[in-house]
Amino acid sequence: MVSTLTKPAPPSADPGNARRRTRVLALPEARWALAALLLFLAGLPLDLLGAPAWTWGPLFAATYLTGGWEPAWEGLKALKGRTLDVDLLMVVAALGAAAIGQVLDGALLIVIFATSGALEAVATARTEDSVRGLLDLAPATATRILDADAADGADAEESVPTGDLVVGDVIVIRPGERIGADGRVLSGASEVDQATITGEPLPVAKETGDEVFAGTLNGNGVLRVAVGRDASDSVIARIVRMVEEASETKAPTQLFIEKIEQRYSLGMVAATLAVFLIPLAFGADLTASLLRAMTFMIVASPCAVVLATMPPLLSALANAGRHGVLVKSAVVMERLGQVDAVALDKTGTLTEGTPRVTAVRLLSVPDPATDDLDEDGLLALAAAAEHPSEHPLARAVVLAAHARGHRLAPAEDFGSTPGIGVTATVAGRTVQVGAPARLLHGADDPADDPLSTRAADVAAELEAGGHTAVLVKVDGAPAGLLGIEDRLRPDAAATVAALTGLTGTAPTLLTGDNPRAAARLAAAVGITDVRAGLLPQDKVAAVQAQEKAGRKVLVIGDGVNDAPALAAAHTGIAMGRAGSDLALETADAVIVRDELATVPTVVALSRRARGLVVQNLVIAGSFITVLVLWDLLGTLPLPLGVLGHEGSTVLVGLNGLRLLRESAWRHAAADAVEPRPVRTG
Repeated sequence: MVSTLTKPAPPSADPGNARRRTRVLALPEARWALAALLLFLAGLPLDLLGAPAWTWGPLFAATYLTGGWEPAWEGLKALKGRTLDVDLLMVVAALGAAAIGQVLDGALLIVIFATSGALEAVATARTEDSVRGLLDLAPATATRILDADAADGADAEESVPTGDLVVGDVIVIRPGERIGADGRVLSGASEVDQATITGEPLPVAKETGDEVFAGTLNGNGVLRVAVGRDASDSVIARIVRMVEEASETKAPTQLFIEKIEQRYSLGMVAATLAVFLIPLAFGADLTASLLRAMTFMIVASPCAVVLATMPPLLSALANAGRHGVLVKSAVVMERLGQVDAVALDKTGTLTEGTPRVTAVRLLSVPDPATDDLDEDGLLALAAAAEHPSEHPLARAVVLAAHARGHRLAPAEDFGSTPGIGVTATVAGRTVQVGAPARLLHGADDPADDPLSTRAADVAAELEAGGHTAVLVKVDGAPAGLLGIEDRLRPDAAATVAALTGLTGTAPTLLTGDNPRAAARLAAAVGITDVRAGLLPQDKVAAVQAQEKAGRKVLVIGDGVNDAPALAAAHTGIAMGRAGSDLALETADAVIVRDELATVPTVVALSRRARGLVVQNLVIAGSFITVLVLWDLLGTLPLPLGVLGHEGSTVLVGLNGLRLLRESAWRHAAADAVEPRPVRTG
């Protein structure tokens, strides 16, 4: 039986089992199957007790109608499009049984067939329910502050639907309320239970500047939050949207199975005719030959094979979504388990992505008489030029200027070259901010240019101390450098070790940063293959070189300069919290909660899903082989053939949905820490 995802019903307000029961009854497959079952149970005792046919005949006829009309209609539409649907063959077999007097057996086939379809639909719908249930957590309304600039706290408020909130709105969240939008805390302090988004078991302390998510539960404090994302772009909405889009995709294995399904089905029809006609030609009984042929057609149908692939992949996709990893398609979920090499960006990926300016170095002594820049002036100009940029280092420069109380002048004629830096006109002066090696390239010979010589020396000094050096040029001349530090993620070393164990090779570090800072960080996390000072095209070339060598490369990054490499790789993952919009759009998966350690876990989960696909194919193939041989070499009763065929289909579907369980994520995390032969539980 070919299973398809059922269009989800609108989320119910009922919690727990009540909501699930409502969802089950909303499925048309479940309603028709229930009707067919009740009609069959009403007619069964009458038939077995020898009652007249007019008492049980209409009940069985209604059973055929309620349980078989939908697959028959879909099968006829498929046939009109020159596609043979095995569901139609099941209905034909049931009608054939009735035609030779096996009315009870045909009705039983219809009931088991319809019940199997209903179970598949209910089980598959759980894939969506497990994620769409998050929508129930988002409050319907939020309290928006009308005068967010009021200093006396007596703000005018209004209650608005959370869907009407826009970026820049300020909302107030009181104790015990759910947060209505993604954003950052403007004022107040509280503890927020965000287990539904990040999986953290304990409430997280939130204060000014911290990020909060829609649908999470506020504790005892009062928070004023600036909305950072529209409702349609919140973490919850993105999870739901991506899972729905992913549910519409088909993995290569599934496409291959569906490609051969048509040929197999046509061959099965030809074999069924042979099973019927050959014995008949040698004098076999018509009824017995027809019954054997119908049984053969039922047990040889590839329903379980067709269902072997998508439930495991969609279950893994939904489970990953619950843990903050948005996998954009079933294709990606399958490909994640194939990666055998990893390339990582540095800033925002192996580091926390919140770098800080820790040094401001002028290249000459400021002279007030000539209006030379001092440290504050240099920082203010650099921050103004960087303000339109979304790069993590640019944000660090802007935050440092704000921390010193600077009001930034507007930047005009802004331009950004990934891997090099930015250029803008600020207060009538041309300001360039970027990598020293790139901005000094093409300048006069350092021997004839004292400022360039001094800039190179200061940059080397900062880099030797583990800083990322950023050069600031004003009106074409080097004016100073900024030293920026970014803390290593606490889980970076463990993630590198886990990825090394999963792929069999240590990851490669691809960064536009200077070689010294890159080598220092790589040594701290256990990476030996370091490619530093790279432009975006250099990262692409490094990835393509590995791909041409036969590797399937997973690239993990977050910035604009990572987007080309993410697109070129076998699979790309973007760090979602600090990631640029371009990186998020280009990547195949997004780490929403910004935990690098989830990467090896989702790779291990994908391998478990692939293992379940293989297991399902073995189960399906074994059932078909045994039942077909039984029918050809012996006498397989029609009801037993139906039970074996439909039972294997349900078994395969439910087996694939095992990856929905919370334990599947825990087991995948354990596999990532200590790689071992893939388990399928």
